Amino acid sequence: MMPLAHAEDIASRFQLRTFQKQDFLLKEGRPCRDYYFLENGYARAFTHNLYGEDVTTSFYSPGQVVCELYAFFKRIPSKENIQALCDCRTWFIGYNELQDAFHSLPSFREFGRSILVNSYAFLKARMLSMLQETAEERYAHLMKNNPDIFQHAPLKQIASYLGVTDSSLSRIRRNSTFS
Repeated sequence: MMPLAHAEDIASRFQLRTFQKQDFLLKEGRPCRDYYFLENGYARAFTHNLYGEDVTTSFYSPGQVVCELYAFFKRIPSKENIQALCDCRTWFIGYNELQDAFHSLPSFREFGRSILVNSYAFLKARMLSMLQETAEERYAHLMKNNPDIFQHAPLKQIASYLGVTDSSLSRIRRNSTFS
């Protein structure tokens, strides 16, 4: 458990930033300079495939960290966009401030490590699900773990996240026990 004084110190390092629906938290080709905590709202990460088609790579819900971690920690331009799906309230910290908190507060370093481990585990599980699960299984998993996203993201974005066409998603939804 993090001591209250450390929690207050960490919280004081974050700044409020709000986004309107469709605003970009990050644009492809730009450095990822900020590490956001999403207090409320929903966002998505996306890129474009070889054919120029928009492909959703992640959804973010309240209480999650929103950051393109690879670009953030490697200090390189992002290959993804992150965009608000609705009005969002976030708390952010810059790279240097985050590094300072990691180095000066061991309890925060442990917290940060757990976020990175969980992010890696999520990405690995998602990669394997795209290779080993049916579209119906991926849909069921999304419905179980993030059902609110269906109220905030267009079905076209959800379909691209699941790796299916819009018409396939419609068929899956029609035949699902979750609908």
